[in-house]
Amino acid sequence: ITKNGKCVAKLSQFQEDDEDMVKEYALQYGASKRVTYEAYLQLVEDTDERYELIDGQIYYLAAPRFKHQVAVNEINGHFYNWFKGKTCRPLSSPFDVKLFNRAEKFEDDPNVVQPDIIVMCDEEKVSKDGKYEGIPTLVVEVLSKSTKSKDMVKKLHLYMHSNVKEYWLVDPEREFIQRYHFEDRELVDNVMFTKGMTIHSMVFEGLTVSVDEVFNW
Repeated sequence: ITKNGKCVAKLSQFQEDDEDMVKEYALQYGASKRVTYEAYLQLVEDTDERYELIDGQIYYLAAPRFKHQVAVNEINGHFYNWFKGKTCRPLSSPFDVKLFNRAEKFEDDPNVVQPDIIVMCDEEKVSKDGKYEGIPTLVVEVLSKSTKSKDMVKKLHLYMHSNVKEYWLVDPEREFIQRYHFEDRELVDNVMFTKGMTIHSMVFEGLTVSVDEVFNW
């Protein structure tokens, strides 16, 4: 990848997948070198492409496919109706979330992600220029074949260590939703919900979603 005529990153395949599927790539700035937040900002400046910065590596976000978007829309629709008039607010991607694992501040361990859906209960953490500087209470990620490793491992640990309270991992191919519940940056509950079941939030009492409606195709 070049910027202003200079090479700023090299593409390397993140995970081996079928040739006919959309792939997501990790952008590596040299062997075993962590990418700085400044380098990340330089890359994303004046571009419509979407990237995430996780544990010092940059990941290009490929365009989602049909089932992914159906699942996102179904869950976000339920969230929108349920949270209407309440103090917390659901938002869907693209929307930057800045996390920093167990560090004291963002500058010590900068991570920038774009979850498919978040529920934010700290709207006072939105800056004057519209950037969110808080920690979402609930995060939803819908898997694609090329993002499974990142969403199931890297992001799971990032959300847990960053003090997110609940994480829904949605698999549209195998048609299940995995619900992770965190307390004090530790995993305290992990339950799978399949078709015919209704997932309920551990953090927001009364928030439920039918799994059948999520996988409505």
